[in-house]
Amino acid sequence: MPLEGPARIVRELTSRGYNAEREAVTLIASRPDAGSALERVLEQTPDDALVITTDDVRSILDGSPSARTDRAETRPPETVSNPPESSEAGPSETGSFESDARDGAIQNPSVSTGESNRESGDGDGVVPVETGGFERSVDPDRREVAIRNDMTGESTGTGEYRDFVAVFRDRLERLGAKLRGRVNHRPASSIESMPGGSEVAMVGMVNDVRSTKSGHWLVELEDTTGAFPWLVMKDREYVDLVEELLCDEVIAMEGTLSDDSGIAFVDSMYFPDVPRTNEPSTADRHVQAALISDVHVGSDEFMADAWDRFARWLHTEPAEHVEYLLIAGDMVEGVGVYPDQDEELEIVDIYDQYDAFNEHLKAVPGDLEIVMIPGNHDAVRLAEPQPGFDEELRQIMSAHDPRIVSNPSTVELEGVSILMYHGVSLDEVIAELPAEKASYDEPHKAMYQLLKKRHIAPQFGGHTRLAPEERDYLVIEDVPDIFHTGHVHKLGFGKYHDVLAINSGCWQSQTDFQKSVNIDPDAGYAPIVDLDTLEVTVQKFS
Repeated sequence: MPLEGPARIVRELTSRGYNAEREAVTLIASRPDAGSALERVLEQTPDDALVITTDDVRSILDGSPSARTDRAETRPPETVSNPPESSEAGPSETGSFESDARDGAIQNPSVSTGESNRESGDGDGVVPVETGGFERSVDPDRREVAIRNDMTGESTGTGEYRDFVAVFRDRLERLGAKLRGRVNHRPASSIESMPGGSEVAMVGMVNDVRSTKSGHWLVELEDTTGAFPWLVMKDREYVDLVEELLCDEVIAMEGTLSDDSGIAFVDSMYFPDVPRTNEPSTADRHVQAALISDVHVGSDEFMADAWDRFARWLHTEPAEHVEYLLIAGDMVEGVGVYPDQDEELEIVDIYDQYDAFNEHLKAVPGDLEIVMIPGNHDAVRLAEPQPGFDEELRQIMSAHDPRIVSNPSTVELEGVSILMYHGVSLDEVIAELPAEKASYDEPHKAMYQLLKKRHIAPQFGGHTRLAPEERDYLVIEDVPDIFHTGHVHKLGFGKYHDVLAINSGCWQSQTDFQKSVNIDPDAGYAPIVDLDTLEVTVQKFS
């Protein structure tokens, strides 16, 4: 059989109903007679195998022992034959799919339903893939993937006071650099010594925001030299901006000193923000990425049936251009994340949860490039930034050789930069800001606020746990083309200064805990992004 490299091998394996690890394909392609090597692998691979592993190929071609075990013993519980009830709630019609046109939001995207002619399965928790005779045809050699800002293995923080000083200094320096060119900045210590009536400007971190008896707002800014108070008058046109302020974010203010130089009256306020002249990059060919999050395997409410329909759809012709799968955290439900969680677990052991997730991951096409970051339900440290999974969990989640990076990280796909962040700080933003500026029904608007502040988790000391490092990995240094989050289990997207913001929903129907806090999830949706146009199509599988 003549071969044209790894791409042809992948197509041949897919046509026979197999997926394969990336290194397994490389081993076959490296043989002098790759065609004969592939035939030997196909002949000797068990019929019930879903994924041809690197160990399988070595065992067949070199005679080395295989690590393959009886699949009937390693598959997850029978979640497919007796699936939980699917959430019928769709995305909010008040903003999850439509946003203010002045922010460049996408209007009326296509929303379609995935294939639902589900097979009964063989009782082992895995549904056979039906492709209708269609063969995916992709060329991995055309792909370009780069990872930036991955801090896995780079953690230096010890939790000491000096670590906190270092991370806040780094934040102020880097975000302040984006503001100092817009104002005639003076440090707090210099402003204190200037004469009354002087025009002044300062770049600093928000130390405190409080209202006065007269209804004005007092904002205290702090830099490395000290703190200085700024008064925002209630009748000024920009007073609404005060409602958007979070403690510890970096801003700039201009104004006039009072007669006694004890306070400055604010004339203007600036955020680091995304420039309005921002022009996003796009891919040079028609290629798509599926952006999902919050799979929550191990939960009683994990929607295995919806996931299986999603996996089967990826094997069909409508998904032939989907070459990338990005998962923004919470692969599993975890253990002890919230009160009485053990009563809602289908799988109680954390390692078994990851094993089950890996089995479900095997159902997607083996030619997909997969990138994953952890979330707050995953078995990594809770404090952000979160390093990628440890080696033991990486070995468990080895299906299709995914790239596992930290939360957050920036993934560059064929020139398109995608900032991936699980999204825990969205809870903080939504709790602190007015509902019209940030809400669970319109999670992308909360994401706009993070882009405006150019920081993933501005406020320290709240619900979001932050780890002090020498460098603040949560600063949005470079403007991404796409901002992808999850966590809040709500689907919403739009554009902010031409940055596409997507919160991708979840794969878990409503839990008892979510009912208690009035969260109605958008479950079983997969946003698909055209990387050449940055247009979004939402596929529904629930």
